[in-house]
Amino acid sequence: MPSKIYSQKMVQFSVDMTEQEAWALAQFIKRSRWQQYRDNAVDEEDAYNMMDALSAVRDALAKIKFSPR
Repeated sequence: MPSKIYSQKMVQFSVDMTEQEAWALAQFIKRSRWQQYRDNAVDEEDAYNMMDALSAVRDALAKIKFSPR
């Protein structure tokens, strides 16, 4: 969705998953490329927002040692 709809207020959430799921998610984020985001976005701004959001998830996973090389 375009940023006009949402504020820039930060949100925080927690999720429970197995180590296998966490590793698989980290791998998925690592392997995702611009075109995949763009293909699933309404526009380029939406694609960049998706990338930023998953980058934050990737960083959180890395902090708990789920960081594929």
